[in-house]
Amino acid sequence: MKKFITPALLAAIAILSVTSFGSASAQEVIKFGVQPATHPIYIARELGLLIKIEKTYDVTFEWPRFSYGAPENQALAANEIQMASAGMGPAIVAATRLPVKLLAITVLEQTAILVAADSDIKSVADLKGKAIAHPGKGSQQYPLMVKALADAGLSIDDVELYKTKGSDVMTLVVNGDVAAGITWDPHVSKALQSGKARILISAKDIMPIKAGHYIGNGVYARTDFIDSHKDLVQDVINSLVEAIDFILANPRKSAQMWSDATGLPVDILNYSVDNKISVFNRDIVPDKETVDAYTKFLKKAGILKPDDNPKFDPSFAMKALEG
Repeated sequence: MKKFITPALLAAIAILSVTSFGSASAQEVIKFGVQPATHPIYIARELGLLIKIEKTYDVTFEWPRFSYGAPENQALAANEIQMASAGMGPAIVAATRLPVKLLAITVLEQTAILVAADSDIKSVADLKGKAIAHPGKGSQQYPLMVKALADAGLSIDDVELYKTKGSDVMTLVVNGDVAAGITWDPHVSKALQSGKARILISAKDIMPIKAGHYIGNGVYARTDFIDSHKDLVQDVINSLVEAIDFILANPRKSAQMWSDATGLPVDILNYSVDNKISVFNRDIVPDKETVDAYTKFLKKAGILKPDDNPKFDPSFAMKALEG
């Protein structure tokens, strides 16, 4: 008697196969939080370095996008993302308050206080009694602004503060709604490239920490993810050094790659690399001296408490440099 395999039997066999052997073929998804900015992780991705890592470890990277650090940190806290690239302020706050470690310092500088191109304000001291736009106390721009004021003999009580999105600072400054504003790249480059704004003072003149510059951006990750994916994390950090080497050797090509990855105008990104608004150094190690200096800075600004101590691991970056 001839036996036929019916559709129902085929379905039963398929279910039995999945039940028996599990879902071992399903790739693990790793979510890496990013922002639309000149971050080296984009260059690593555009160069295909992350594809190699995906193949080596049978994983897939996804790239949730955030406009600033606070929601990125909230996603890390909820384990909605496992790794992140963000400003150094949010990175250090996360490494202090969340189960997170700082792994690399990837961009220097980036931040500046801007005024209108035709403004008669010549120094920070001239801001007394004036309105200043800033992106909020949780940002790294806020403590920089506070320090710039203090260095000029002023306090926040001597000025009028106006909280806004970093992307809106240029508009407020150019329209005369505020006398000055502090923001980060690419917003800084966009403002300068327009010819309608100029830098009153740069981050490197407010607080040089590493290689004569302010530390602008970091890469950090959940500690449980680091512990369970050490080799993968090492390869990601290795890719950042490779990406920075490429940026240093090919700034204009990098600008085009950032534009392709983020949708930001290439002329603004060219301005950034040509004028070193965002600065890159292959020494991405978050060494104790640098982290301590930055932590002290955030404590003085009231962003961190006196007994706060961020968690960081320089070993991955050190090994990447050796390679």
